[in-house]
Amino acid sequence: MIKQIPKKSHLLDDTLLILTMAVLAGCGLIYEYLLSHYAGRVLGVMESTIYTMIGLMIVSMGLGAFAARKVRCAFNGFVYLELIIALLGSSAILFIGALIAVTQTLPHIIADMFSLPPDMLPQGGIFNQLSFLAVNSPYFFGVILGFFIGMEIPLIARIREQIHGKHLANNLGTIYGADYIGAGLGAAIWVVFLLSIDISKAAALTASLNLIAGAFFIMRYWQHLHWRKTFVSLHALLAVVILLMFNYGNQWLNQMNSLLYLDKVVHVQKTRYQQLTFTMRDMGFNSTNTELGTPQKSIINFYLNGRLQFSSIDEHIYHDYLVAPVLSGSARHDNILIIGGGDGLALRDVLKYSPEKVTLIDLDSELIDIFQTPNEHLNANLARKISYLNKGSLKDERVTILRSDAFITINELLKSKQVFDAIIVDLPDPSHPDLNKLYTVNFYARLKQLLSGDGLIAIQSTSPYHAKESFISIGKTLNAANYAHVQQYHDNVPSFGEWGWTIAAKMGASPLARLNKLDELPIQHTWLNLEILKAAFIFPNNFYKNKENIGINTLGSHTLYQLHQKAWQDQQGIK
Repeated sequence: MIKQIPKKSHLLDDTLLILTMAVLAGCGLIYEYLLSHYAGRVLGVMESTIYTMIGLMIVSMGLGAFAARKVRCAFNGFVYLELIIALLGSSAILFIGALIAVTQTLPHIIADMFSLPPDMLPQGGIFNQLSFLAVNSPYFFGVILGFFIGMEIPLIARIREQIHGKHLANNLGTIYGADYIGAGLGAAIWVVFLLSIDISKAAALTASLNLIAGAFFIMRYWQHLHWRKTFVSLHALLAVVILLMFNYGNQWLNQMNSLLYLDKVVHVQKTRYQQLTFTMRDMGFNSTNTELGTPQKSIINFYLNGRLQFSSIDEHIYHDYLVAPVLSGSARHDNILIIGGGDGLALRDVLKYSPEKVTLIDLDSELIDIFQTPNEHLNANLARKISYLNKGSLKDERVTILRSDAFITINELLKSKQVFDAIIVDLPDPSHPDLNKLYTVNFYARLKQLLSGDGLIAIQSTSPYHAKESFISIGKTLNAANYAHVQQYHDNVPSFGEWGWTIAAKMGASPLARLNKLDELPIQHTWLNLEILKAAFIFPNNFYKNKENIGINTLGSHTLYQLHQKAWQDQQGIK
């Protein structure tokens, strides 16, 4: 029989229990964010993963609340519960990373073992099943973790009533109030603090709070517990595990994540907005970048949230097509606006046209810092290669960098009555709702107001092969913003595959008509020439056949985001 606690200590116990519930609620919400964000960054489907994870965890929390009735001793059950949650919370991401990395590389390992040719990689059957399990492992861990988290409220409610020795009329209301407040504080802590640190450290810190809650119960309610020494030993052992996770978890996670890339991962950094990954491939001294014309000892690849943004071996092709048409067709190059392009590569090419002023807008300040002052953030070898690639363009005195949201910042530019001779939009693909707004009629119409009458605007427009409907939608959306002429062009960028861009004129002659009047490009390129550029405006037969059935992207529609998500999921085989 449980010994009733004296009434004089009820207030203290109530306060401690309510505070504990608030802390644990915050931990539960953070676990949701940690699992969904990590899975989204690895799998490349951020938003759908987040929504699915939150929904599954809420349902499983409800099931856990029902299951809590089967726990005989609330005191012992709660201590066991916090041990389980702390263990799962601190290690789940490592397990997920290991499963995804192993299953995605297993066919290549087997192929190398038996010297199979590249076109005979093992696939289908058990490999598909293993891949399916790995891809969905975040949801499995989310369900299990949510189930145990859901048991916390009923157990604490029972403990309060046992302490008081009677039924408490407002017991659940009090506990749920603490739960809601704690969840809100957890969200704030995630945004302000945990979002900017390594995900393994965030998981370890959160799990430590669960462990502390369990330790508090051991000390406070020692007389109500069975297997006391076992509890103490398990807490001590788990404390060591969590400490190891905090100190070495990020290193282990990076090693596992490295298996997902073709090359050696040399730098990983998590900013407030995205995960940055640099890889390096040693090529000896015989590999040559045809644009830069100098031997490259190694190739640098740069990824955002697991998606390739550029490769040093062929990024010049992409940036030639992004910059050359818009600046060759514009009447002047005095004042240029670049949206995105925080790596400074598009800016590097813009500066070749000798502008008087360039304004660059990019939201991720940490990304800009890396490419602006690589020596302060990267190892010496990688820093030297990054500096060589972007030619220190972000340090140029003619460049003004605005570290802000372009959707808001362009309003400030409009208020100051700025006018730009050309505008270049070099944003990541619309794989997130926050990016989707930068591909809308509203955004393009406001950019039109910033553009001089004889100027041009160029926009990176994803792949016309892998995401055809997204590509066409961007063109239709720009046309809906009432530009006089909207045209699209494409070419093969080996690292990306077939890629596309959209260019538009505010008034006057069309971009292609302007290019047709030139005898040669104003700037000489090793790769790009005028004939190749003009040929890029030609598309296969029937490419635009179903154009009328493809929607225009507006602020409230998320049309482009949905089209791009579908294309990405189809390409990755994710349903």
